[in-house]
Amino acid sequence: MLANVKYFKKKLLFSVFFLLSTILHAIEKDQIINELNNLNSLEFTFDQLVNEQNEKGNCLLEFPGKLKCNYFDNKEKELVINNKRLAITQKRYNKTYYYPISKSPFINILYKDKLMEIIRSGELKLTDYIIKLTYLSDNEITVFFDRKTLDLKGWRIIDQYKNDVNFSLRIVSKNDKFEKGTFKIPESN
Repeated sequence: MLANVKYFKKKLLFSVFFLLSTILHAIEKDQIINELNNLNSLEFTFDQLVNEQNEKGNCLLEFPGKLKCNYFDNKEKELVINNKRLAITQKRYNKTYYYPISKSPFINILYKDKLMEIIRSGELKLTDYIIKLTYLSDNEITVFFDRKTLDLKGWRIIDQYKNDVNFSLRIVSKNDKFEKGTFKIPESN
């Protein structure tokens, strides 16, 4: 009889711990979604590591589906996404390359509904400083948020070319209005 009571207590403690953990994770996710609902744009600096190659720059992001990044490199690279198209320009060489955005994992970050799906459905792990959400779909994507401020801190994706992309960011400002034409795709050369 005593063994049954001990077993029941262990099972009850485990169930309570699991339930509390689930509730706390749901609260964290709800808080992130609330912050995201109040966000229209971001300006940030970044470090991007792609297959051992490090790049730095700054970006403007406007929901939904607009991103412009200037890389601090010798090619003077600029990336512009405007809803359905992605253009990468190497200003030094006056070359622009165009790609469809539909197959890019960027789509998961640039649209709030996709980002919220990652938050709602992703597996949540907490550290002292970071909230990590991992989402498995066609591509695995992990999104990082600051545990204290709930600010977006970056993401890790495997892109359509099987590149391992680690992107960390530092927010400069939120909810700025950008000039008309900021996210204009460059003309073909």
